[in-house]
Amino acid sequence: MPHTPTTGSPNPATTTSATSALPLDRRSLAPDLARGVMLLFIALAHTHIFAMIISGGEALGSTADQIATAGNAMFVELRAYPMFAALFGYGLAQIYRRRTEQGHEWPWVRALLRRRSRWLIVFGVVHAALLFFGDILAVYGLLALIFVGVLRFRDRTLVVLAVLWVPLGATIQGVVAAEQAMTGQSIFLPMGDGFVEELVFRLTMYAMIAPVMVISTVVPFLVGILAARHRVLEEPRRHLKLLRGAAFAGLPLGVLGGLPLALIKAEVWPGYSPLDAMFAGGLHQVAGYAAGFGYAALIALIAVRLSDRRGPITNALEALGQRSLTFYLAQSAVWAALFASYTLHFQLTSPALAAGIAVAVWLTTVVLADLMRRRNTRGPAEVALRRLTYRS
Repeated sequence: MPHTPTTGSPNPATTTSATSALPLDRRSLAPDLARGVMLLFIALAHTHIFAMIISGGEALGSTADQIATAGNAMFVELRAYPMFAALFGYGLAQIYRRRTEQGHEWPWVRALLRRRSRWLIVFGVVHAALLFFGDILAVYGLLALIFVGVLRFRDRTLVVLAVLWVPLGATIQGVVAAEQAMTGQSIFLPMGDGFVEELVFRLTMYAMIAPVMVISTVVPFLVGILAARHRVLEEPRRHLKLLRGAAFAGLPLGVLGGLPLALIKAEVWPGYSPLDAMFAGGLHQVAGYAAGFGYAALIALIAVRLSDRRGPITNALEALGQRSLTFYLAQSAVWAALFASYTLHFQLTSPALAAGIAVAVWLTTVVLADLMRRRNTRGPAEVALRRLTYRS
């Protein structure tokens, strides 16, 4: 039987029209703070990928590079991505709840969400073709298009579906790691030279990795919907026990579960077999789910402490999270400007340097987002998606 959202206490969103955006000063701190912080992890993951592509594999020219590579595996790779997927599911469930509370029937809401999903796919394909092949927008759009009906599933059904999907996500990542171990080659193709060759490279790579990304995203997407149903991030004070358990269990599990693959990538596990790599890859994915949820929970706990005494740093990070789509795309524009053969063509071959570049770019986006906040300017990508979704 379908789940019907409970109204509970009055929701500020119910006072807005079906086509108006929730005012920024009435949004919950925790989800936006999480998005702002996690954009740093996205930047770290992406610059590391470019270092691998340009080098033709894991480039370990120094101890600092080994540390950066191991750190990326344990704290970033397949850790930030599940958290963003959970936040996407959370946001989708929020839209469903708000529009339902406004009196809209399920067919209307479903059509709205499907239209939004189709536009996300358009955004994502253009993004992948022109800027960065590791796009997540089209993946999220496709996921929402396929699984929009789960918004009406009961809690127990969501939990069962998520648990049953975990082995599939782990298996596909394990197979990828085993194949890389058997061939001894990077999973990434050479970028090519010139705009046309790089366009083909990006579309080819995207076609290869998008199915893997979709399969790996289902679990956190479902958990995000479940969390939104109980307003875990909007009302974190009511869920402190759950958040503390998720943070203090999820993060250590994420780090320890990422250790075997980190040892392989940092080349300090000699003589590992494809079977070892398969186990390490599968464990890395499952631990990544735990770490992603742990990061979200930890940031929610921090948001509880900061909610009554926000400083300039909190405001800036929240502003970045409120414009996460815009600055996610902006990061990719920077990567294209730095690394494409027809732009600056910077030869990034050091994972340690890649991490430094990621931090610098992220800090720049924090400053820009705060300037937009001071001017009360929404993110242009967010505005465009809303207008296309609501046809206004």
